[in-house]
Amino acid sequence: MNDTSFDDVAFLATLGTTPDSQATLSRLHDRLAAGAASSGLLDVAYRTLDTPVGTLLLAATDQGVVRIAFDVEGHDAVLDRIARTVSPRVLRAPGRLDRLATEIDEYFAGERRAFDLTLDLTMASGPFRREVLTHLRDIGYGRTESYAQVAAAAGSPRAVRAVGTACAKNPLPLVVPCHRVVRSDGTSGSYAGGAEAKRLLLALERAA
Repeated sequence: MNDTSFDDVAFLATLGTTPDSQATLSRLHDRLAAGAASSGLLDVAYRTLDTPVGTLLLAATDQGVVRIAFDVEGHDAVLDRIARTVSPRVLRAPGRLDRLATEIDEYFAGERRAFDLTLDLTMASGPFRREVLTHLRDIGYGRTESYAQVAAAAGSPRAVRAVGTACAKNPLPLVVPCHRVVRSDGTSGSYAGGAEAKRLLLALERAA
């Protein structure tokens, strides 16, 4: 694995917290990530990103973006779920997520209305949920649909509650815009990132 192996992890743990040691740790971690990737030992790369709706966890496989998670979901719990569902070979490798991070920054700056990314739906279980997620990507920026409308579009008009579950379990919020699904009375409804985050996203798009 180049000139860095997973044995370096033991050394990383011995470093202190001075600026010099932190810089050394960062350099060694980057070498570890690069070595893992070049040796085919990095299946899931992740990083975090500060945004107006809190710190997001971003994760991707070779197939595409596999997970976006809010603070309130518990990033450690999400990483554990990724390790159990996708692969245990998960490592912080920010460079793999640069494009996603840039597009999210552009979205919050009002400079982007659609994401141009390859997605990995491994964490979206079941054909109906995947059908819902596919339809969500067709709900344009600044528009909303009710849970009932989404159910009908997904081919199961009576499956309104299942649509709610699919939105709640959406592994790729923002990019797959479940925040654009609202209640029939026009109120925003629940959201994995919290009600305030959903209101902020809808307000951002209405103001554009």
